[in-house]
Amino acid sequence: MPAEHGEGGGSAPPKPGHPAARAVRRVVTGHDAAGRSVVLFDSAAPNVKGRAQGNASTLLWVTDESPADVSGRADRAAREIGVPPPRGGTIFRLAEFPPSTGGEDLLDHATVLRDFGIGDDVAPGRPPRHPLIHRTRTIDYVVVLEGEIFLLLDETEVRLAAGDVVVQQGTNHAWINRGPGRCRLAMVFVDAREPAALVASRDVKRTSK
Repeated sequence: MPAEHGEGGGSAPPKPGHPAARAVRRVVTGHDAAGRSVVLFDSAAPNVKGRAQGNASTLLWVTDESPADVSGRADRAAREIGVPPPRGGTIFRLAEFPPSTGGEDLLDHATVLRDFGIGDDVAPGRPPRHPLIHRTRTIDYVVVLEGEIFLLLDETEVRLAAGDVVVQQGTNHAWINRGPGRCRLAMVFVDAREPAALVASRDVKRTSK
């Protein structure tokens, strides 16, 4: 049975591409009315977003609940959404960082958080040492598909290369590409509880005011 491109009742129209992002073929499966497994979508993922610091991301799928509803036929990536997933949900995206992305000549930290869609409901980490440092209330599974990138944390950094993986447990971080080539990351974000250390720190700050 051929793939049903764009079906899904009320899906947003495809967005134009972004020069920092390569097209990503996305295959989404589901069931037909008889319960047979079928391909729902097989095409370049259309929801591509460019960011002020020069990188881009392709939104591949979003869920809003846990356990996830896998009965629908709509394109659940046809939506506007920030970096974090919905409460109780997940996000799957592919992020691309051109060479020399993430230098010091960037927007201020507050502007970065607004661009990422990170609100006041997310407990802040330690004061950022770089404008791009941020955190989300998630556990993140990240795979380096191509190139190399530096993962900045509060007081250290880690160089990552193609084939490396990161399990990030709600930590302050930033992604900086200092290399000569493009870096591509596959990312799955899963909504999580706030880390106990950050909750305790936030409570202390509130009671001291």
